[in-house]
Amino acid sequence: MRIAMVGSGYVGLVSGTCFADFGHSVVCVDKDPAKIAALEAGRMPIFEPGLDALVAENVRQGRLSFTTDLARAVDGVDAVFIAVGTPSRRGDGFADLSYVHAAAREIASALTGYAVIVTKSTVPVGTGDEVERIVRETAPQADFAVVSNPEFLREGAAIADFKRPDRIVIGAEDARAEAVMREIYRPLYLNQAPILVTGRRTAELTKYAANAFLATKITFINEIADLCEQVGADVQEVARGIGLDNRIGGKFLHAGPGYGGSCFPKDTLALVKTAQDAGTPVRLVETVVAVNDQRKRAMARKVIAACGGSVRGRTVAVLGLTFKPNTDDMRDAPSLSIITGLQDAGALIRAYDPEGMEQAGPLLSGVTYADDPYACAQGADALVLVTEWDAFRALDWTTLKAAMAQPVVVDLRNVYRPDDLARRGFRYTGIGRPPAGGAA
Repeated sequence: MRIAMVGSGYVGLVSGTCFADFGHSVVCVDKDPAKIAALEAGRMPIFEPGLDALVAENVRQGRLSFTTDLARAVDGVDAVFIAVGTPSRRGDGFADLSYVHAAAREIASALTGYAVIVTKSTVPVGTGDEVERIVRETAPQADFAVVSNPEFLREGAAIADFKRPDRIVIGAEDARAEAVMREIYRPLYLNQAPILVTGRRTAELTKYAANAFLATKITFINEIADLCEQVGADVQEVARGIGLDNRIGGKFLHAGPGYGGSCFPKDTLALVKTAQDAGTPVRLVETVVAVNDQRKRAMARKVIAACGGSVRGRTVAVLGLTFKPNTDDMRDAPSLSIITGLQDAGALIRAYDPEGMEQAGPLLSGVTYADDPYACAQGADALVLVTEWDAFRALDWTTLKAAMAQPVVVDLRNVYRPDDLARRGFRYTGIGRPPAGGAA
């Protein structure tokens, strides 16, 4: 199959590359000439494990190419995917669909035969209807169908998620379009990946509902963690105790500093706005959004409390900046609120992240960046572990204790055991756990 992927960001680049690896012929389109030039030179605009090698191999095989010329890319394709950004709109939190609508107009002007136009971007219910209206208005004679095919990719594991998906959701309104989509995903039949074919609006809402539910699980266990701290229980054992129930499951029950990233914050806001406009507010999701925002700010207060009530003039070492490991994505990362809160309280911040420091630079001011965790901790009055990168899971605590001015550790991901660090002479604070030697 011949495929055009409009948008070469995270979703577009990963999806286009994986489609090419299935054997399809894929052209990725982007308006940014510098991004296209970098991709042609083998330089990735994002950090995603294994993506650079997969891109290089499919370019070498002639199945994957890049261009700024949308008309050339769309000419004669079987399907054209819209994978542009849908950020939260300023003021009301609704998804900004201007890039989707602009792409639809350009695609309409470039169509030369029957093609399926697929919205891969995360879009509110009814966006497919609007895309169809725009295309018909722009090119009344065009032969096309509009399909919703939401992505379910985890940053840091996107290639595996694409090639071994839990499910493939296709929102199609006619059999011809459905047949094209099934052929595109035919290479996954051997993996027996479930394909759910629904109406277009149902597919669009499925994406938002899935992300809102996962965000709710995260927020739930974070609130339980706060309760655990007050009553002397251990949130990790509570999470395991409820997660062993297969009706609940253990995933997304890891207490921490709150969710961030490119999906959950904007998608929960967009769902809230969609529901309000429809006259059926989703009060639970509204609360999840509010609680998560408050939690990220509360983490700075947690660090201050661990430092005896004041961080003014003190150096705080922050390990991990990105919203999760194995990505360089800083969008809505908890570290942003935590660092800003600590700076507002007078702290001096030194930080290290394996991949996120370049992205963090424009978003934070007054932060000193270190070359490794040990340089970050040098002379620090407290060390705060914010993102659970593998590189932080086996730190040399003897070296760190010698480097630090005060042996204070705030572990916002519960990577370490309180008793272990207490034996090494550290004052340890975790999330939802009793202090070292306390009740379990």
